[in-house]
Amino acid sequence: MTIRILAIETSCDETAAAVLEDGRALLASTVASQMEMHARFGGVYPEVASRQHVLSITPVIEQTLADAHLTLGDVDAIAVTRGPGLAGSLVVGMNAAKGLVLGSGRPLVGVNHLEGHLYSAWVHDAKDEAPPEPQFPIMALLVSGGHSELNLMTDHLQYQRLGGTLDDAAGEAFDKVARMLGLPYPGGPSIQKAALNGDPTSFKFPRSWLGKSYDFSFSGLKTAVLREVRKLEKEGTLPVANLAAGFQAAVVDVVFTKTIKAAREYGAKEILVAGGVSANTAIREAFMGQDEFPVNIPKLSLCTDNAAMIAAAGHQRFVHGQIDSLDLDVRPTWPLSQI
Repeated sequence: MTIRILAIETSCDETAAAVLEDGRALLASTVASQMEMHARFGGVYPEVASRQHVLSITPVIEQTLADAHLTLGDVDAIAVTRGPGLAGSLVVGMNAAKGLVLGSGRPLVGVNHLEGHLYSAWVHDAKDEAPPEPQFPIMALLVSGGHSELNLMTDHLQYQRLGGTLDDAAGEAFDKVARMLGLPYPGGPSIQKAALNGDPTSFKFPRSWLGKSYDFSFSGLKTAVLREVRKLEKEGTLPVANLAAGFQAAVVDVVFTKTIKAAREYGAKEILVAGGVSANTAIREAFMGQDEFPVNIPKLSLCTDNAAMIAAAGHQRFVHGQIDSLDLDVRPTWPLSQI
């Protein structure tokens, strides 16, 4: 029996909706981005984000259903991001989902945003051939603006957390270093673009290996870049391209090396890399360039926040029996390990 999930995502500054069939085939996806609106602040302004979600949510849902050539009565469940994320933004999506549930009688499924990122790797356009089914156990690297962590997926919805960020997540480090270099927000694309013309070996920035731990720490790297920037500014020169390339190389080296090491230690059959930072070309090339493990990375349009990933995780939750009540509340802080 075909199962269609309508999903809503409003955890940060994208208002998104999607319809997914049987957990993988994407029928329609709409994302209303607020990126340009927040760029002048150098980051997401929570109050502005919440207000814009209120304005965008209904048109986004209506557009998605129209693109899928479906009505609300044609979907089997409504999934919505419950957390983690900005509290005000999450509430807008949650209330919209509850309204649809009340109006349609369809089940409600609350989804963890981080779990959604992981399941984005197996989503495909409905007109395309489906990628292979996941082969467990999987070593899953999650790298995003607020999270950097390694999880061993032993089966669907089963996670063993091996390590995570002790300070700045990779995405946060990209944003902060971009600001030091005078590059625009968001930092990930800006650093990547600048690094194209740079020499990654011209600066020997530190790697924080933390012994045998699978935790991550990028604050020392960030501080090293800041010290170099201040020294060079006093000398009257700032080789932005080389600094960006050196910083990016250090981040990629750490996340790649730790993930491969963990995959070997835990006997992973494949590697999954997801989250906003997985859009970074250097990270993608590092993982795709090795032939020891098959690698799943979402296509670029699914790396950043979207509702297709929430529908994918929501499908798994729904078929495994999860149906939430209308008392469901948002969880702005909700680790993947506590689902």
